[in-house]
Amino acid sequence: MDALEFIIHYPDYLNEIEAIVKPELIPIVEELREIDPFDLVSPDTWIVSELQARGFVWMIFLKECKKRQ
Repeated sequence: MDALEFIIHYPDYLNEIEAIVKPELIPIVEELREIDPFDLVSPDTWIVSELQARGFVWMIFLKECKKRQ
């Protein structure tokens, strides 16, 4: 998966997270929606699989959750 494919699917990954987290964590997902995915990956980024891409977005989400504890 190249960077452009990741950028296209970024909202889908956030939708998946939003569908399964507790309601009190939804504001974090909304904040992640405001991040431009072009700021997350460089044009030459190569992601091995969709699973790795999902994991990357989950990692960002979990880091934001940890900041708020």
